[in-house]
Amino acid sequence: MTPRPSSALLAIIALAALVLDQASKWGILSQLGDVDATPVAILPFLDFVLVWNTGISYGLLADHSQLVRIGLITLSLLIIGFLLFLSHREPHPWLRFAYAMIIGGALGNVIDRVIHGAVVDFISLHGFGYYWYVFNMADIWITMGGVVVVWLSVKPSKTELG
Repeated sequence: MTPRPSSALLAIIALAALVLDQASKWGILSQLGDVDATPVAILPFLDFVLVWNTGISYGLLADHSQLVRIGLITLSLLIIGFLLFLSHREPHPWLRFAYAMIIGGALGNVIDRVIHGAVVDFISLHGFGYYWYVFNMADIWITMGGVVVVWLSVKPSKTELG
């Protein structure tokens, strides 16, 4: 097995994910303002459009209540704490990397909920008349980390292969 990455390196990875997320959101807000805007075409399959997401993925729990907002912040912080616990105990370097990516992304969305009351989403992928939900860089980090976790949990290890 490859050497275990240090906690400092994982903190840097999480911080880099957080900074890239927050910088991208700051850039969008400074260019589009803070109200929902008309989509800005970037590429034939990519638009930037500001969407304030008060819920979770696909607009679930988006009732704009303070209770839901506080609940989502609390749940996110509990998950981040659990992932920190797991990352300190996990020997597999790629799982530790995945946890750091998820933590950085989750912190980015928590910061949005605390500061703005909603998550800043702005990336809109589309093609052939179909649109994916609008998301942000934090969602990318969380998804990438989640894919690594799932991949490593379902793929056979070298010892299982014989």
